[in-house]
Amino acid sequence: MPDGAESRVLSVVSSLKDIPADKWDACAGADNPFVSHAFLSALEESGSACEEMGWIPRHVVIENADGHIEACAPVYIKTHSYGEYVFDWGWADAYERAGGRYYPKLQCAVPFSPVPGPRLLVDSKLDAATQLELRRILLSGIIRVAEQLKVSSAHITFCDEPTWQLGENTGYLQRIGQQFHWHNNGYKTFDDFLGTLMSRKRKAIKKERRQVAELDLDIRAISGIDMTEAYWDSFYQFYLATTDKKWGQNYLQRDFFSLLGERLPEAIVMIMAFDGEKPVGGALNLKGSDCLYGRNWGSLESHKFLHFECCYYRAIEYAIEHGLARVEAGAQGPHKIQRGYLPVPTYSLHYIRDPGFENAVENFVTQERAQVEQDIIDIELAYSPYRKDNDDTQ
Repeated sequence: MPDGAESRVLSVVSSLKDIPADKWDACAGADNPFVSHAFLSALEESGSACEEMGWIPRHVVIENADGHIEACAPVYIKTHSYGEYVFDWGWADAYERAGGRYYPKLQCAVPFSPVPGPRLLVDSKLDAATQLELRRILLSGIIRVAEQLKVSSAHITFCDEPTWQLGENTGYLQRIGQQFHWHNNGYKTFDDFLGTLMSRKRKAIKKERRQVAELDLDIRAISGIDMTEAYWDSFYQFYLATTDKKWGQNYLQRDFFSLLGERLPEAIVMIMAFDGEKPVGGALNLKGSDCLYGRNWGSLESHKFLHFECCYYRAIEYAIEHGLARVEAGAQGPHKIQRGYLPVPTYSLHYIRDPGFENAVENFVTQERAQVEQDIIDIELAYSPYRKDNDDTQ
């Protein structure tokens, strides 16, 4: 598919196996592990993101005249809206009640991972003007792929803010959501962080951690290099138990975790709790260049506050110890606020082929955007656990 410039060709690739890992990663960079060839290929090869699961790979690639990959994007044909976390069920229902066909659609995303980050991946060795041009070509190219496939829509979810800004006036609608992230303000220790909180919030966290300590569990941070298959077996049981409890869907296959451990060991940080030598719970994190990303949690035993200890407090301790700028603990989470995680916007872009339906969706996202922006302000003002003006009497 020519991209309009004689020197470049935009094509669609149906498997990451057909794209050399080093060529993809030259565009993806090393900052965010979720867009790495290792992570995405593990999803595909394990059968987690595949046609049978409703994620049909159609990755968009731009090559120059010499066949060198200059840019790419992880793209899938979707036959449902599961595993995305930017919810469009209402859009699908409204469109189909009006006689339209919402599925299939096109999705530029990291499957099953509500992790903000780059989606339009460009070789960083290129100059800034060329990088910008290539991102614009990817934006228009995804629309052209959607039109050629005659799908209802194309969605770029959990993209970074520069991509979201670039999508304005290019055929995409701009939507924002909300997550809760912890930011490292130069803390040297966990106690330094606690010292910035209101007294009652600080006491509540200490009480929770004290109750976990009284369980006499051994809680360890385990690197990917030290994750044995036995540990992965245990963690997979934790994962299944959690999805069952939450009426969720088991998106990730067991092989995914083994492949992840083989291909991305340096990024894995498993916070695992042991009763003696028996694993009883665990939180899987991936480490980027400046962030610890919380992904999956589970436990076969019910221990009060163990979830908060493994997923939030140990993650904060790890980030402080390793000089990481923030912890992103995934989707949902008003309960995270009192534990130091504050609301931040997340971004997505949406192209709707049907002009009439596009107008309706545009009205919705415009109103939603104003509401989310105000909610972020209101939540931080009303519920932030941090001391204001050095007042420790609150």
